[in-house]
Amino acid sequence: MKLKNRTIRYLVVSLGMLCVVCVCIFSFMAVFMNRSSLDTIGEVGTIYMTGLNERIAMHFSTTIEYRLSHVQSVISSLPPDQVTSTKSMRERFAYDAESRDFESLAFLDETGGIDLIYGEPFLISDPEPFLTSLEHGDDKAAVGETSGSDRLLLLGIPCAYPMSDGRQSVALVAAVSIDAVQSILALDQTDNLVYSHVIRRDGSFVIRSGSAFRDSYFDRLRAEVQDGTAEQHIAALQEAMSRKEDYSAVVYAGAEGEERRHLHCTSLPYTSWYLVTIMPYGVIDEIVNGLGSNWLHAALFGCGLILAMLLLVFTGYLRQTRQQIMELQQARREAEHANKAKSDFLSSMSHDIRTPMNAIVGMTAIATANLDNPQQVQNCLKKIGLSSKHLLGLINDVLDMSKIESGKMTLNMDQVSLREAMESIVSIVQPQVRAKKQFFDVVISDITVENVYCDSVRLNQVLLNFLSNAVKFTPENGHIEVILTQEPSPRGENYIRCHLTIKDDGIGMSQEFQEKIFDSFSREQTDRVNKIEGTGLGMSITKFIIDAMKGEVRVKSAPGRGTSFYVVLDLEKATVSESDMILPNWNMLVVDDDKQLCESTVQALSEIGVKADWTMDGESAIQMVSERHAHHDPYHVILLDWKLPDMDGITTARHIRTEVGQDTPILLISAYDWSEIEVDARAAGVTGFISKPLFKSTLYHGLRQFASDVELLPTREEQASSTEKDLSGCKILIAEDNDLNWEIAETLLSDLGIEMDRAENGQACIEVFEQSPLHHYDAILMDI
Repeated sequence: MKLKNRTIRYLVVSLGMLCVVCVCIFSFMAVFMNRSSLDTIGEVGTIYMTGLNERIAMHFSTTIEYRLSHVQSVISSLPPDQVTSTKSMRERFAYDAESRDFESLAFLDETGGIDLIYGEPFLISDPEPFLTSLEHGDDKAAVGETSGSDRLLLLGIPCAYPMSDGRQSVALVAAVSIDAVQSILALDQTDNLVYSHVIRRDGSFVIRSGSAFRDSYFDRLRAEVQDGTAEQHIAALQEAMSRKEDYSAVVYAGAEGEERRHLHCTSLPYTSWYLVTIMPYGVIDEIVNGLGSNWLHAALFGCGLILAMLLLVFTGYLRQTRQQIMELQQARREAEHANKAKSDFLSSMSHDIRTPMNAIVGMTAIATANLDNPQQVQNCLKKIGLSSKHLLGLINDVLDMSKIESGKMTLNMDQVSLREAMESIVSIVQPQVRAKKQFFDVVISDITVENVYCDSVRLNQVLLNFLSNAVKFTPENGHIEVILTQEPSPRGENYIRCHLTIKDDGIGMSQEFQEKIFDSFSREQTDRVNKIEGTGLGMSITKFIIDAMKGEVRVKSAPGRGTSFYVVLDLEKATVSESDMILPNWNMLVVDDDKQLCESTVQALSEIGVKADWTMDGESAIQMVSERHAHHDPYHVILLDWKLPDMDGITTARHIRTEVGQDTPILLISAYDWSEIEVDARAAGVTGFISKPLFKSTLYHGLRQFASDVELLPTREEQASSTEKDLSGCKILIAEDNDLNWEIAETLLSDLGIEMDRAENGQACIEVFEQSPLHHYDAILMDI
């Protein structure tokens, strides 16, 4: 009912406003058209005549300037200061005048005398203003006549040339036919609605239209205007000329003043002349008739506006109804979309969560049934642990996605060692790589900054997401490689740009899927992919983290040809005060089948004081070691890659020991777990192991143990590790309401010698703490 009343009120108010608007519109139009009828006659005539005169004057100016430019070009061809011979000058000017179609060309002296250079002699019709302007340095146009009474347009430019009588000229004057100018300006056309004359200030004609036969326009005006106002118009016209202003007026011609004409006069540039244009009033009458047509159109427009207002009223009513319907439909679509998203999520997660849960339940049942078989129980517990980690990873992905969608995920910026981050990633990935018998390598180059500010947890999460996908989607004996390089950052000297590349030669992706790989719950639907566990959230989380770090990520892949992810991050440099990492001036040999790794390692060693050679295979390494040993200049340390082509690192080490004995330390470098190869390596004579990637600090800490004859200061890391706190005897209060969680915490922390008390909730925790002696507890762990 309330909605209905509001609609009726809306219609009534709208109709009332419509009536008011109609009255205002027609009243305004009536007043407007009446005033327009009174003003339009004079205004249209003035505007039209002014515009017409401006166009004619502009055309005249352009014509005169064009002709003056021809005269100027004659002067420019031989300036006065370059004249060496009067005769050759006059011949040159005569030739130029003929080539430019001048009727005549002459020098003008200060008395107005003419020194003819080319063409027929002429006289200046009005020499005084022409000569005065030239003496003042102005370009000027005037009218002249030949002896045969042919009228000429004279164009003068001030200049000082030697004349035939030895005097200096005032100007160079060129003559062109005035009929040509009159034709260009179209003043002699009889079919125009208006006609024009060019007159002097005294009214005499310079150029007249074809219908004018008197010598003065003022005489013509006196003859045409019979109402006694001719002298008034002439006086007003001369006064406007003296003030250099335009003059516009309506004159009445004919015996009874029945013919109205509009007269407009304006001055012409480069001359002392004036352009007079006359338009019969019949043309203006046509314009007034057009004004009546405009009134009709305005009335039609008013009616159309009324109809439009009516349509707007009802359209507004319909729009309100439709808007309500659209809002209901939008709410329904949003509810359906939310329900579908929930269904898709539950469908995706049910399968992915069920898989590790089935493993946990199944392995628990098997372990229970085989309690008398420790090996079987241990195997079951191991699989339960792996499934639990996988389940935890799925839950973490869901929680991370929830944080992202709610806008609650933030970055915790802290100082991070890229070396430690890469080593941590390598240690985590190694078991997965070993289980699938894959080839894994880490390559670094051009590393100038090892310590940066970033969120280490999120950085590890990004790398692990890429690497876990690479491991999952790369078959056995496949290759996985991580490449880290640095370059100066465009964000400034306080930042370093890090390039991370994660490459594999796995199953790859289609071009269509690459476009949506970073969407939530997005997985390529193929038989091989469907057999691999995953939620499809990892890449969308990774993309969000990289965007939050203001970085970029690209993917390049093809089915069956592997996948490469390229990540660019601009990270702030951390100002770390470290002791100088300097080793003795050793000679070392680096052996690796990756040329880039060899070069970057040699560069890093040189920065810590070690001179190093490098080679890319075992045979050349044995040869280089033998040659140095024969010259009694052996290598102090040898770095060998485990996975060398043809002859691996262990075999190479065995041959080197045969050549040089046991004195030289041989260190194996690899991204694989040392425990896998330690027995064979030790038997072959390998002294120790350094894990890739080979940062400068990695090399320093791995090699400094062999500098027993040189005093080296301990690094900050070693100082920190030597002062690790012993937690035995510490007393901790734990607030935990779950018995299983309490049992786990108690078992793990008791192994560290920690004494624990339990409170089952927050209130109990407060009471226990208040009742305890001062400084009784070292820490409180509380379930959120």
